[in-house]
Amino acid sequence: MTLFGYDQGVFGGVIVTQDFLDTLGLAGESHTGTVGTVTALYDVGCFFGAVAAFSIGERLGRKKSILVGTTVMSIGAILQISAYSTAQMIVGRIVAGLGNGLNTATAPVWQAETSKAAWRGKLVVIEMILNIAGFSLSNWITYGFSYANGPIAWRFPLAFQFFFIFVLYGTVPWLPESPRWLMAHGKIDEAEKILADLEATTVDDPYVITESKEIQWAVEFERSHAVSWWDLLRGRTGQAGTCTIRRLLLGAGTQAMQQLSGINVTSYYLPTVLINSVGLEEKLARLLAACNSVSYLAFSLIGIPNVEKWGRRKLMMYAAAGQGFCYLLITILLRYNERPGYTAKKEVASASVAFFFLYYVFFGIGWQGVPWLYPTEINSLSMRTKGAAIGTASNWAFNYMVVEITPIGIQSLQWKFYIIWTVFNLAFVPTVYFLYPETSQRSLEDIDRLFRDDQSILIFRNKDAIASRRPAAYIEHHEREIRRNSSVISTNPTAVQERLKALAKANEEGDYSHEEKI
Repeated sequence: MTLFGYDQGVFGGVIVTQDFLDTLGLAGESHTGTVGTVTALYDVGCFFGAVAAFSIGERLGRKKSILVGTTVMSIGAILQISAYSTAQMIVGRIVAGLGNGLNTATAPVWQAETSKAAWRGKLVVIEMILNIAGFSLSNWITYGFSYANGPIAWRFPLAFQFFFIFVLYGTVPWLPESPRWLMAHGKIDEAEKILADLEATTVDDPYVITESKEIQWAVEFERSHAVSWWDLLRGRTGQAGTCTIRRLLLGAGTQAMQQLSGINVTSYYLPTVLINSVGLEEKLARLLAACNSVSYLAFSLIGIPNVEKWGRRKLMMYAAAGQGFCYLLITILLRYNERPGYTAKKEVASASVAFFFLYYVFFGIGWQGVPWLYPTEINSLSMRTKGAAIGTASNWAFNYMVVEITPIGIQSLQWKFYIIWTVFNLAFVPTVYFLYPETSQRSLEDIDRLFRDDQSILIFRNKDAIASRRPAAYIEHHEREIRRNSSVISTNPTAVQERLKALAKANEEGDYSHEEKI
């Protein structure tokens, strides 16, 4: 994800480098649309890479998929570094995007399948923080090399992504494969050894045996209730679960809303925004973009302890409200900055920069990590992999749209362009409030039970659906199931009692690491 973040940020600094524009023949306002297209085609590659991850990932496994994606990215990077024409740069951007799309669709699923349930949310947030770290580093590198003359000013920042590529090549082969994928391909013994290693115990531990049986059951359930893409497109979900289409849309919706919040208006183009909309000089715009990335990184750390404590709904609603407020103020301030004859242009331009910074604070806390986590939680067992693929593809599709329209939007609409993102962000607050159930501190079975018991699209009246903590009814149901179905350790009454005590303690602390890892 650090490589993803670096790739996401580096091109924003490259496209304001004069040697890059001159070399590729993109200098001048007449080429603004072409610059946007070259930038956005990366996201087209990411979209198709994410779609391909569903079939490639299931055949190759999580580790090999990441290595294949990294190899494809390296080919794309070489094409970009050596480009002397717009055509070659476009091909390089698309190829790099294919590899990144494969990686970004695989990594969250791999992580979810090798982590405890209690850590799942925190680890996804940490994953996104590493993304921001890469983004921040790219801003500082492009700022530093802006003082260099000639092609090194943009070729070296593009080449530096090989540092992360080499790190991946050196570490991924040593990481454990997904136990779920291994069991789906009949490698039970290897999977159980990895489960034991993850829990720092032995393969004959009752907990490991139970986990193994639960995962095998889940794999068989998915296999027997699988729904083809063609049936899914026609709305035929069979017995795949409860409210299947609705849950797919909810998961993909979080990814779409993340992009429609306007984050990539500034992630890809912040120097351009500060130069063209705010009126800053190039060096100052680059420096402020780099400083903003550090603030973005620092405040995103708030999400780690609070993604479970506050819940997904509150993080999304509060952050969307804050983002909408920031874009509203940016719109108003830039309106006066562009007003002919206005005497305080410098002051209002400076004030707008502060709200660009504040926007990133809200986004880093709420919308950076949750949209990547939510699709893996909200979808039913049989649709979890498809749901993750659809969510990631949705992210890249809307990403492309935003990145494609931003340069020409700023040039044509000026301050009015930011009204779009103000409206979107403020609209997300009631959308999440009325439609999105809470998934924090719930098992996948809890989510299934919610949709089975309550078919209403408007969930805000259901207290169990919106509570940040796990509802008591779910806890009681789980305890009954343990007493009835603990087949592995049921012959040992003492062990059963110990497990129930651990469950009660975990419920009090919000720790669900004992639950199904499926």
